[in-house]
Amino acid sequence: MVITVLVTWFIISRVGLDTAALRELNTDLLTPNFPLFVASSLLLMIGYAISATNWAYIVNDLGGPQIPKADAIRLFMIANLGRYIPGKIWQIAGLTALAKDRGVPPGTAVGAAVLGQGIALVAAAGLGIGLYDVILPPGYFGLISIVLIGSVVFPSYDTSIVQSWAKLWLRFMGSQTIETPSPTSGLRWLLLYFVNWIVYALAFWMMVASFDSDISLIPVAAAFPAAYVLGYLMIFFTRWTRSTRGFLDCLFITPSRFGTFWSHRGCCASLDYANRSGSSVCLLVSTHNI
Repeated sequence: MVITVLVTWFIISRVGLDTAALRELNTDLLTPNFPLFVASSLLLMIGYAISATNWAYIVNDLGGPQIPKADAIRLFMIANLGRYIPGKIWQIAGLTALAKDRGVPPGTAVGAAVLGQGIALVAAAGLGIGLYDVILPPGYFGLISIVLIGSVVFPSYDTSIVQSWAKLWLRFMGSQTIETPSPTSGLRWLLLYFVNWIVYALAFWMMVASFDSDISLIPVAAAFPAAYVLGYLMIFFTRWTRSTRGFLDCLFITPSRFGTFWSHRGCCASLDYANRSGSSVCLLVSTHNI
């Protein structure tokens, strides 16, 4: 939770939000509808559980052992706490170390995590694609659309691509002999992550709606996966860290779409803090109770 506060404060400092802007904020606007806020947190926990089971499915499809869903969720939740340490490697390293005790070869665990992350990015980009046309320069929207469609259709049509990637990765990692993934594995993984991101997007919309009941479903829900993908791009195109994903959620919430309430930077920062705090609490509660 301390790291969550520090990361959020870093985001606020980067976008030029100072304490004076926060003092101008009408705190009465930030009183949530608590039943809806709690429901959002519960749905977020379900989303985490789906992510964990998706990873377990990929492990099994790559020749690893069949991990019980409860164990997979426990491992994934604990390892996911590593995302608050800069660098994606810590989350994957933690998952690999924990999975090894369940008989999962390190190469298989890492391969499933990396492969799942790549598929998740494609699914998230697909759900948020409608918003890219608003923020990208002319011409880029069509290019990204072609890349996304190709990354989905081509591997699904020629499933040997997915099989080759998986086998090459596991051989490079020195893993045990693996089974060849079934021809439908790539498409099944993609569908699972689409469902996963729909749950995440709905949870985000419910959280925002708990503060403002007049917002629209589709634009707000699509903002979360779109911002997630753009947060990864920030690694390569700016000197910001991946923590920019949190504030990118607010870039899509503009007065022209949702009213003047969301045009205030203090509201956006508070929304980001609620988003991060809620996800952190969900992870901690899940790892304690599962």
